[in-house]
Amino acid sequence: MTIEEIKSRLQSVKYPGFEKSIVDFGFVKNIDVKENLVTVEIDISSSAPEVKKEIEEGVKKYLADVGMPVNLTVNQPTAPKESSNTRSGKNIAPHIKNFVMISSGKGGVGKTTTSVNLAIALASQGKKVGLLDADIYGPNVPRMMGVEGLQPEIVGQKIRPIMTNGVEVMSMGSLMGSGQALVWRGAMIMKAIEQLLRDVLWGDLDVLFIDMPPGTGDAQLTLAQSVPVTAGVCVTTPQQVALDDTARSLDMFKKIHIPIAGVVENMSGFICPENNKEYNIFGKGTTKPLIEKYNTVLLGEIPIEPAIREGGDSGKPVVLNMPNTTTANRYQESATKLWQIIEKINQDGGADNSAVQPTTPPGVSACSM
Repeated sequence: MTIEEIKSRLQSVKYPGFEKSIVDFGFVKNIDVKENLVTVEIDISSSAPEVKKEIEEGVKKYLADVGMPVNLTVNQPTAPKESSNTRSGKNIAPHIKNFVMISSGKGGVGKTTTSVNLAIALASQGKKVGLLDADIYGPNVPRMMGVEGLQPEIVGQKIRPIMTNGVEVMSMGSLMGSGQALVWRGAMIMKAIEQLLRDVLWGDLDVLFIDMPPGTGDAQLTLAQSVPVTAGVCVTTPQQVALDDTARSLDMFKKIHIPIAGVVENMSGFICPENNKEYNIFGKGTTKPLIEKYNTVLLGEIPIEPAIREGGDSGKPVVLNMPNTTTANRYQESATKLWQIIEKINQDGGADNSAVQPTTPPGVSACSM
């Protein structure tokens, strides 16, 4: 019995709830055959014991007649100390390593602009990135990513995301006519979000950014119940009315046990195109008390700069189209911080919502708090 023969048999072991095998998902990490012993090591992304048990039973079934003992190890994440719907083990997209929920308490604070530019920034840093536009009522990602009017490819019963700017993109806006309104109740929104996760052929992503609708309703709960959300990012502006709603979003993260990666303060200042000076037209330091209350960090202070509006309207995000601007540099710094925090959350098992202070790599200056 050779390694290739063992691997071929493991192709028949389906990951629970999916048509793809544990081999296709890349979960089989090691196969060894020596001294009349078969050794198989598998790493899975779910902490649910029933998932592990089903995989073990499948492997034993298809290797039952190999004629030698089988030493099987199935590694899975340690279940967090505090069980919750977001960390209970359910994962309808197990090949995606990390899910980041981009949320805001109110509309108009630049949540989608932040999602788009953070996604492109991380992709430019070598990560495999996807962007899901879960803002069903106001899907603006297609325009901002320059794919408005493009139809995703249908592959059997699945949909292939649109690849653009190094990011896999899917939005309800790509599946409906321009300007068409969706007059849906909550149950339909919940079903749509599940399908955008389950029925889209996402690649083996390092991170999937999920641009949520504003508020703390059905969409947020559905996402938390469908996949193990690695971290939540809240977008706000410095005005007190926005900060009041931001507090509600941060409180939502805590209640559904999503680790808070940090806050992005959008419209943090205005950069005058005449003299390139930055003016704090909406105040300075207003976000700090909220960050301290929820024991998190400021991921970035993103100013108002004409290049942001121009890039969003033209489908050429500022990080990609004008990489040397102040705004583009701050998005890159924010993305670097965010990735360090994601890694720290994964090391800690996602159970602790305390602030994570990332180490700033050489050549990258941290955003001031």
